[in-house]
Amino acid sequence: MSRHQNGEEEYRNPTEVKKSQIVMPCHANHRQELSVGELLKWMDSTACLSAERHAGCPCVTASVDDIHFEHTIGVGQVVNIKAKVNRAFNTSMEVGIVVSCEDLFSDSHWRVCQAVATFVSQRTTGGKVQLRPLVPCTQAEQVEHSLAAERRRMRLVHADIMKDLLTNRAFQQVEVQEAEKAVPAERTRVESVELVLPTHANHQVNTFGGQIMAWMENVATIAASRLCNAHPTLQSIDMFHFRGPSHVGDRLVLKAIVNNAFKNSMEVGVCAEAYQGEEPLRHINSAFMTFEVRDREGKPCTLPRIRPEPLEGRRRYQEAIARNKIRLDRKYIISCKQTEVPLSVPWDLSNQVYLSYNNVSALKMLAARNNWLLNSEKNKVSLYILEQKQVLSFKVETEVDIPAERAFMLLSDLSKRVEWDPNYERCELILRVDDDDVLYRVVTPSIGQGGASNSPSANQGGKVQDFILLASRRPPCDSGDPYVIALRSVTLPTHPPTEGYNRGEVLCAGFSILEVSKNISKISYFNQTSPEVLPYISTDIAGLSSRFYGIFCTCNIFLQENRCDHASTPSPNHPPPH
Repeated sequence: MSRHQNGEEEYRNPTEVKKSQIVMPCHANHRQELSVGELLKWMDSTACLSAERHAGCPCVTASVDDIHFEHTIGVGQVVNIKAKVNRAFNTSMEVGIVVSCEDLFSDSHWRVCQAVATFVSQRTTGGKVQLRPLVPCTQAEQVEHSLAAERRRMRLVHADIMKDLLTNRAFQQVEVQEAEKAVPAERTRVESVELVLPTHANHQVNTFGGQIMAWMENVATIAASRLCNAHPTLQSIDMFHFRGPSHVGDRLVLKAIVNNAFKNSMEVGVCAEAYQGEEPLRHINSAFMTFEVRDREGKPCTLPRIRPEPLEGRRRYQEAIARNKIRLDRKYIISCKQTEVPLSVPWDLSNQVYLSYNNVSALKMLAARNNWLLNSEKNKVSLYILEQKQVLSFKVETEVDIPAERAFMLLSDLSKRVEWDPNYERCELILRVDDDDVLYRVVTPSIGQGGASNSPSANQGGKVQDFILLASRRPPCDSGDPYVIALRSVTLPTHPPTEGYNRGEVLCAGFSILEVSKNISKISYFNQTSPEVLPYISTDIAGLSSRFYGIFCTCNIFLQENRCDHASTPSPNHPPPH
């Protein structure tokens, strides 16, 4: 805790660590801007101190999620870095990092980047440490704590996403576009060796992850410069994992080459390997960095094409195209604020994991809001509303005499919802993507037929509505976490809008099911309306409250009737949660 000037205590996260550093010429590159490599070292050391503050023992960097650099930092400006632990798992923890810049003369501040790193705790005698849970205290901490589980899930499947995408024939059959002035990829190849000294390592003589990243950024910048004969700017670093440790005395071999050049950006692949004496090389890390070249006005320049080497060079060329698609999908779906993401994003297997992440994250963020207003309460069924920035959200909440896992099984199968929800006239299974994500087509009655549609378009000509929905379900990550069933609209080329139906859209909806006791569950239903729908329903909150109450009553009856039926038999669309 810290104190305000009036003596009141101000809450501060106990794992929070801050670092402020004025940028000196020795930290800068040729443009008098802070070297990204130097920034990466500062970010890593700050995050490591935060992780060690929670773990109470030494920690090492295991992985870093995508980093997008929004602004550069000049000499004389101040870098402010703040890191805190978002969530602790068994032996690893997620640390959130926010970097901002401060101009001391104009008193202006701006964000430079944010990052998420995973650290693993280690005993001084070897072996991992079992971490104590981290209890979130504020709304912001609760959101990050909840989203950390979803980010961890996405992190674990990242390699599989890449593997699946590369098996796609569309990428395997990509032809190298020949150009007269194409630059041979071999010309961009860089190799450099660094000796790991005690100043590059922590108190366990393990090389700092940030130091390795800084060396990797250095050779990547040289490779990018050789392609364009100019000074490039690092725009982003893809998610990467440290494969093994490096120690004092290691010779670190760093290799970089431009894999592919797009219109205004290029991807550089970097590899770090270590050895001591005559031992074979140990793979430490591989990373992919995206660079741009800007003109004097700050606009991206058109880059020359790359001519890849045969065999391995062509493989890297094709993989770079696949990674660029993943990069755009991740930035488009995940990095955008919820209000900036279009309602219906095109779905395909390559962006499925990111759409699922966005789906569940949006519901978790909505559920974590602490400014819900109680609108009505009847027979222990409560309706809350939340209006912010032209978006109206609803939460209906009650306790039901049913085990949470059983309620989760019943409610996550949308095909059963027609049995209790009058807004679901028909529900068709389109595709079971995996154990946790399913695509449905849902048909709802028009307003004229008495349905409680979420879109004013349903009133046009009395047409019924249909929705293409991605249903994402998540069992609890830890005790105390709720079961989550999230719904959002997506578009499918196989299911375009059809005559006779108005295509509706769901921004964010779903259930949160919390175990109160062995046989009692608190069930919360959320629905977030899009801005154009707001005038149509805000004038009839009382009627809406009555409809929600009626639907929840029929839902309760449905759950009670199926409370014990086939309790050990999983739904055909959903296997039991892991």
